[in-house]
Amino acid sequence: MAELHTPRSLIVTLYGAYGRETPGSLAVAELIRLLAVAGVDAPSVRSSVSRLKRRGLLVARPTTAGAAGYALSDDARQLLDDGDRRIYAHPAPRADDGWVLAVFSVPETERSKRHVLRSRLAGLGFGTAAPGVWLAPARLYDETRHTLERLQLSPYVELFRGDHLGFAPTAQAVARWWDLPAIARSHEEFLARHEPALRAWESRLAAAPDSARTDAEAAYRDYLLTLDSWRRLPYTDPGLPAELLPRAWPGGRSADVFGRLHELLRDAGAAFVRGALPSSGARSSPTTTG
Repeated sequence: MAELHTPRSLIVTLYGAYGRETPGSLAVAELIRLLAVAGVDAPSVRSSVSRLKRRGLLVARPTTAGAAGYALSDDARQLLDDGDRRIYAHPAPRADDGWVLAVFSVPETERSKRHVLRSRLAGLGFGTAAPGVWLAPARLYDETRHTLERLQLSPYVELFRGDHLGFAPTAQAVARWWDLPAIARSHEEFLARHEPALRAWESRLAAAPDSARTDAEAAYRDYLLTLDSWRRLPYTDPGLPAELLPRAWPGGRSADVFGRLHELLRDAGAAFVRGALPSSGARSSPTTTG
């Protein structure tokens, strides 16, 4: 799994979890205060904000108190809104739900876009059926369309919906289209990092039911780190139907661990953020796991 908890990633996670409201601006001083809880120093926050601004994900906008601040760009909000459907909802896909296919052709004179297309489709969780033919569960169509349009790659791609009618069983084909052992390892790494935190919080809450509220800073820190780890996984694993996966697949267990930590810690973390952001009154993103 890629390096976790970089300053840039944590800033995006913070905005996605707690920073999406109108005007939704956070002052740099507030970002520094909130990221310090997760172990990020002030220079790293400042440099990461600058990079996110250059990438078009953050825009300069005053906070409600008039201080210099940064808000999510429209593109960033679309990215996060699309991500919510993966991160906070855990549907039970079926093999007969079908697939979305992306078939692309890029002229040799624009071959750099071929690499961008491949990397973006892989980042959305697509598997490779053949050169220039990628596929994913059909429910990812809207997000795929948004992504290709935002990156101005849609002229090179045709999207289709359909069923697998090949000669090999679909489960065998899925094992060729995706690197299932690598996806399983990603789930196992998430579990190794965050299942102990779930057990610890369950024990604390059993002994003292108000402990998440009374230690809101710890709840915020653990939730932020959990969400920062989890939000990558629904892209690594696009949510393939259980009947097409190996036995004892760890994906359901890791989704359960995230869902339970979300339920236990998210609201207490929101209370901590509200107390730390008097100028912005930040409101959080979805409060349910679907």
